[in-house]
Amino acid sequence: MTRNSDVLSRRSFLVASGAAGLAGLAGCTERNPAVTGNGNSGTDGGNSGTDGGSEGSGSVGGGDLSGSIDIAGSSTVFPLATAMSERFQKTNAGVNINIQSTGSGGGFANYFCAGETDFNNASRPIKPEEQDQCSTEGVNPVELKVATDALTVIVNNDNDFIGEGLTVEQLETIFSAESKPATWADVNADWPDEEIEIFGPTDASGTYDYFIEAILGEEGPDHRQDYSATEQDRTIIQGVEGSEFAIGYMGFAYYSENKDRVQAVAIDDGNGYVEPSLDTALAGEYTPLSRPLFTYLAKESLAEKHVAGFARYWLHMSTSKEIVADEVGYVPLSYKEQAGMLARLNSAIEEAN
Repeated sequence: MTRNSDVLSRRSFLVASGAAGLAGLAGCTERNPAVTGNGNSGTDGGNSGTDGGSEGSGSVGGGDLSGSIDIAGSSTVFPLATAMSERFQKTNAGVNINIQSTGSGGGFANYFCAGETDFNNASRPIKPEEQDQCSTEGVNPVELKVATDALTVIVNNDNDFIGEGLTVEQLETIFSAESKPATWADVNADWPDEEIEIFGPTDASGTYDYFIEAILGEEGPDHRQDYSATEQDRTIIQGVEGSEFAIGYMGFAYYSENKDRVQAVAIDDGNGYVEPSLDTALAGEYTPLSRPLFTYLAKESLAEKHVAGFARYWLHMSTSKEIVADEVGYVPLSYKEQAGMLARLNSAIEEAN
């Protein structure tokens, strides 16, 4: 599985950005001094680090914008996009934002690269073949990182046999199309001789793609296909909740809303078992299942003021602990990351106009 050369591998992502992100989260309720100035530069005086009443003020959602925005893509990014769009529309009543949860790949192939949507949310970078499809259709994607996730493996609340957690090697064994163990005893002889019931996202999901790269490896075995695949995270929760011997995986945000229904599994990547959390993802300790989350914009759509306004608003609020961490369940951008994304967005807006 190949990726664009300018995109960091997911295994190395948090090593490179964890320290900067830690400083960003620690101060994300403070005013960001780098995000000041006028709206034309993309750095207006709105409060980018809090969830206060000034969210929609200034050129980043001044209330005089109108038009429709269509968004498809990742189910993982869906709750974050929804939180941002709801806030933006409160002070921009003339803007109608339509969001679909289609999976990262489904969004690229069927909507975004086909010119049907303005944004495509993605829980992994765009693939070369998707980039080619977009180019053929005259769509120029602009990649913006909007948060960091801790992909979470879950098991039933009555599961007490895995002990401290699972190693990366055990996860590979469970999900590999080559080994394809039928029972838990096939993974560890001390575990029950009971059928493993697996729930997870479909192959149109960026979460599926990321899991393959992080756990099975780019040159490793394929993901087994004899499992219950769905684009609905609630279905994964329901499946694992209903079977003592079930296992599944999803983004951290949806798990965090259902902690009483299933239990998260600590993962050992060779340095001891680490539980998924915002803190462990931010510190670079939860490896290899921490990952960047993206939204992609069609550069052509940025010629529309309401689209550019919402994009700027999303990035301005991307450092908000209250929205990104407390409400949705992801790690906010650091101010350094935010500044880089704003610079990229503003350059694309200038080119679009």
